[in-house]
Amino acid sequence: MAQVRELPVLPIDTGRYGSPEIRRVFEEETRFQKMLDVESALAWARGEVEDIPREAADEIERHASTKYVSIDRIRELEKVMQHETMALVEVLSEVSGKSGAYVHLGATSSDILDTALALQMKDGCEIVAGKLDRLQEVLVELSKRYRDTIMIGRTHAQHALPITLGLKFAVWLREISRHVERLGQCRQRVLVGKMSGAVGTMAGFGKNALRVQDLVMKRLRLQVDEATSQIVQRDRHAELICVFAMLASTLDKFATEIRNLQRPEIDELAEPFEVGKQVGSSTMPQKRNPWKSENVSSLAKIERSLVAPAIEAIITWHERDLSQSASERFIIPEAFILIDHMLNSMIRILSDLRVNEGRILENLMKYKDPMMSESVMIALVGMGMPRQEAHRLLQQIVFERQDKRMSFRDALVESPTVTKYLDQKEIEKALDPRSYIGMATEIVDSVVEKTIAERRSRGLPT
Repeated sequence: MAQVRELPVLPIDTGRYGSPEIRRVFEEETRFQKMLDVESALAWARGEVEDIPREAADEIERHASTKYVSIDRIRELEKVMQHETMALVEVLSEVSGKSGAYVHLGATSSDILDTALALQMKDGCEIVAGKLDRLQEVLVELSKRYRDTIMIGRTHAQHALPITLGLKFAVWLREISRHVERLGQCRQRVLVGKMSGAVGTMAGFGKNALRVQDLVMKRLRLQVDEATSQIVQRDRHAELICVFAMLASTLDKFATEIRNLQRPEIDELAEPFEVGKQVGSSTMPQKRNPWKSENVSSLAKIERSLVAPAIEAIITWHERDLSQSASERFIIPEAFILIDHMLNSMIRILSDLRVNEGRILENLMKYKDPMMSESVMIALVGMGMPRQEAHRLLQQIVFERQDKRMSFRDALVESPTVTKYLDQKEIEKALDPRSYIGMATEIVDSVVEKTIAERRSRGLPT
């Protein structure tokens, strides 16, 4: 009988999404090694407090590696035992010889599983945090580079008032900075381990229980969970998934803005496109599709969808059940791998973003007059016209000149009510976008300065 070849099913398994470093964190071999690291730390700690012979602890530590503990053997035993952790314990005991009698002593499966998961999440958070730092660095540079580039500001997809492109990037920069802060705070609550036994009482560890738990977590460089049932409570994990979902939505927002401004009728920003290599369409040679940005938006939908099962995982019967076990084997690796992929994509997009400054200026000057109606209103009020009266008058002029196909400037000059308050020179000044960007450049400078100070406090280059 021909052997059936197993092929990847999900795109993550093919390597399509996520960097090699983040995928390695959540590979099966890594997961088993983290579990062995916890078993090793437990044996060492029990040896330190003389609960077990020190030589037995040394022997267990020496063999707590997938070099000795065969994954195939674990899977073979799991089919019989129908218990993954016990299968791993059994194989580690086998390869540790007589010392194997002390493997897993006093522990329950969740002591190993939850602490090993925390080790994986710690490595994953380090990768994500590094890429957040890199994205923040890119946005600092964009904010400074385009500090003075005036462009149309849009609300409701309609022209609003002039802004600077630097201000747009500065707004994005501070949003990413808040995610940096959120992740840093979240990591303190999420990266915890436990060695507290079957119902959280530590009964199986005897009189040295608190010391054993403290030693294990110091060895693994994790915080100690203050009080647990059989498991680390899942509000911790849910918080991290929620932070990732918020970050995904921010990246989705950036991607959506780039996609909108890449439309040919606007053509102000565009994601990088490798002419001569990249293909936009299999049939339309002219296409430069913003597929990288669309990919970010697509994956953000999946990232946000992981919040619901993460929140539901908080609920368990009594001291523990298995109702969250299977779901989090999906959602936690997936959350890390997808957010890593989205961050990589956005870093690439923004690092090589095409900014069409000529088109930005062309669009600004083409549509500047009606867009400056607020500026004219402020000028009229400054000369004594009541604010509400000025607003009504300008709204009427804007819409009437559209019907007459007349320029807003000419309509203002021909309005006796307007010219009663403003002469032609004052009208021209009020219609100049460069005179109506408020504190935009000062805000950019302040944001960049604040962000650089925060990065310096984290030991990052500035």
